[in-house]
Amino acid sequence: MEQAQITADLVIGNFDTLGGVPNHPKVITLSSETDDTDTLAAVKEGMKMGYDTFCFHACTGGRIEHTLANIQTLAYLAQYGKRGFLFAKDNILTAITNNTVAFPPHDKGFVSVFALSDQAKGVCLKGLKYELHEAVVTSSFPIGVSNEFIGKSSTVTVGNGTLLIVFPKQYKEDLLF
Repeated sequence: MEQAQITADLVIGNFDTLGGVPNHPKVITLSSETDDTDTLAAVKEGMKMGYDTFCFHACTGGRIEHTLANIQTLAYLAQYGKRGFLFAKDNILTAITNNTVAFPPHDKGFVSVFALSDQAKGVCLKGLKYELHEAVVTSSFPIGVSNEFIGKSSTVTVGNGTLLIVFPKQYKEDLLF
């Protein structure tokens, strides 16, 4: 965080990879033996404090199991009616539960959707190259990979279930939904 010149209001973690607790006025030190990842513990603390939008940077590209855990954390947030955004190298990942994401017109780029629940029902993709209407998307078949923006306003909707949505990082201004 120091390299990015970001000042944290609160620092949470078990700090096992750091080898010590950071020098900060507000630190919550977690046990190394817990069911929650450091990220999920931070989300739960943030939710207790009243936050409803969470942005995760530097949370992909390392150990794959932590990347997957962070994707599951997006689902956790969506299931509680909160918003989470996982910023990867070239993409942003977010999850929705029984909700819609709207994008303004973009004439290029890919958007992908994946079921994070066993089944995501009532999935509608509108204004994209490949549209779906009231589809059932399952967690075992990647039907929603590599759809394309085509210059129209577009939406991704799930009526019942949780979807992971992956879209280009350059569209970060579209995060409001």
